[in-house]
This record gives sequence, C-alpha cells and structure tokens, in this order.
Amino acid sequence: MKILGIGNAIVDVLCKVNDEFLNKHALTKSTMKLIDEIEFKNLISELKIEETISGGSVANSIVGLSQLGNNVGFIGKVKNDDLGRKYEDGLKKENVSYLYSKKDEPLPTGSCLILITPDSERTMCTFLGTAGNINDKDVNSEDVKNSDITFLEGYLWDEGEPKKAFDKAINNSNKVAMSLSDLFCVERHKSQFLEMVKNSLDITFCNEQEIYSLIDAKNFNEVVSFCKTIGRLIVVTRGEKGSIVIDKNNVVECESKKNLDIKDLTGAGDLFAAGFLHGYINKLGLRESLELGTEMSSKIIQKIGARLD
Repeated sequence: MKILGIGNAIVDVLCKVNDEFLNKHALTKSTMKLIDEIEFKNLISELKIEETISGGSVANSIVGLSQLGNNVGFIGKVKNDDLGRKYEDGLKKENVSYLYSKKDEPLPTGSCLILITPDSERTMCTFLGTAGNINDKDVNSEDVKNSDITFLEGYLWDEGEPKKAFDKAINNSNKVAMSLSDLFCVERHKSQFLEMVKNSLDITFCNEQEIYSLIDAKNFNEVVSFCKTIGRLIVVTRGEKGSIVIDKNNVVECESKKNLDIKDLTGAGDLFAAGFLHGYINKLGLRESLELGTEMSSKIIQKIGARLD
C-alpha cells in the first residue's frame, strides 16, 4: 500500500448559511469548533442539509489519492450504526481499503456540520462521537509497516487514547506525514505539535496562519528560516500567494490558480495534500508535486463539498 491515512471518521453534513446564523450561534467564521451531541442536534434543527458525505480531513485526502490511481487505505473509528455503515460503504465505493472493524460503541459515529457562507468560507462544528476515542488497539502495526507513508491529521491528536494511537503509528511507519489541520488545533496543542514537527514528522502540511502560530513567527522569512533549520519537508499553503515547500535549503514555490469560480473552500487543504503526496510518492519533483496539489485544490473549491467527481 502506498499511503495509509489515520484520521477522524466523520460524516460531513453540508449546509448553506448566512453570516447572521454564525453570529447568532457565536461561531467564528473559517474555524472548527468541537461541540457535544446536544449542540449538534440544536444546530441541525435550524438547517437545511445540502449533502451528506463520508468525510474527515485525512479521509478526503485518501479518497483524492485513490482517484489519482494510488493503492490507499484508511483507519478511522465509527460505531456499528447506520452512519457508521454508510461511512464504510462510502469509502469502499472510492476504492479505499477501510482497515477498521466496526463494533458497538457507547458514542455514535461522528458528524461535522460544514456551514458554507455566501463568500464560500466554511465554518465547521464537529461532534466527534466515537471517532475521537481512537486508541492504539485500533491501529494494526502490520498495516502501518506495509504502507510507504502514514498520513495523520492534527484534528485527531489529543492526550490519552488518541496519543497512543499516534505513537503506535509513528513508531511503526516508514515515513510519516501530518496535517496541522486548523489554527484551533495548533493553539490547543502547540508544544506537542512543535515537538512532532521537529522530531517525528517527515512531511508537515500547514497553512500560513498555522505555521505562524506554531513558531510564533512575525514574518514569513522567520518561517522559511525555521523550516530550513529543522531539515524536514514542510509544505505551506498561502491562499492567493500560492504554496511553498521547504526541504532543508531547497525552497520551491508555486503560484495559485487565478480567475476561479469559487463555490466552497471545503476540502481545499485536503485535496492539496492529496495532489502533493501523489507527486511525492510517485517520485515527481517538488515543483510538480506542488503544481499537482494546486490543481487538485483549485478543482475542489469550484464545487460544493470535499470530493471530486
């Protein structure tokens, strides 16, 4: 297997809202907020559902990698309930090997409300359900060892059981890639994430906001200097300023696509990572990998949802 993803198994529920809805519920645009089951039910009672998809950040990337022709798998914890069965079926339809055995759990399968405002920004409210209870027993060491790269997400990391799952995956991996996922995650776990970026991860994906927070940078020159110093591959997306990869002293930049009909930014980072990893694992150059990531990201933001047809 080329790439094994380990992440939150979350059913994405896409809804269109206006800014007033966000203000009413004290939600900060373009961020992710963890909510409990009661808040999830209260919010969804006011919404019209546009689409429901088997989601989660790394799962979106893994599906993109599958669509590009790669042999990939995914581990994510769901309950043996209706949503859990739909989640597994959704991945299998995308030719992703789902390497987790569903069972009865105290909590239901996780869900994420993706609230899309008219400016195409997405604000996420995530009820992790059983997804956030992943542990080391859910990760098969042989599956990890048989994959060229293990791809993790910052959304999943937490002290306790999830940390054990991360440690087991990292300790058995040939190479480890991880997305920092969200500013919320970076600020919540800054010291642990910084330690992983410096010492455990072969490839780190982040946006400009996340890397600035991680290292308390005042400008982008400080970001580049930091990345050169640690000697590991760091990929930074910069919105309209494009993207950049720093690999030791090798710095490669790629411009963003222009004049796009942007409909929804959901999955932009996920599909960017899919494109870059496809190039990397298939031994394309860093520039070609950035360009492919940019192409995949450009395609996904011109449609609703985080899956390409």
